[in-house]
Amino acid sequence: MNASTVGEFLSNFETDKVVAFLNDMDVRSLIHDPMFLGAMAALAILSLFMKWRLLLVTILTVTGLAWLITYSLERGTQLGGAGDQTLLVFVGGGAILIALIIYLLFIRSE
Repeated sequence: MNASTVGEFLSNFETDKVVAFLNDMDVRSLIHDPMFLGAMAALAILSLFMKWRLLLVTILTVTGLAWLITYSLERGTQLGGAGDQTLLVFVGGGAILIALIIYLLFIRSE
């Protein structure tokens, strides 16, 4: 490995390329990707055993919000009535996720 290959590898992390990658990324396909889910599960288990609460909370937040957004986009919501099932799942899931985050970061002490 020489300096030119390292330079070529690091050129992939230019701001324009990173922004283009993030714009092309689709949350719907990401939450159903087994590689993403496996990586998040492995990182969550590692952070749980190593007692890295901030990393665990970040992983739970990212995957939970990605699932909630994907679920809501797939089902669609109608704001005409108060009894829309998808909207209730989104609000309830978001409230549970926020409560879990608050518990893990601020209430639980080890």
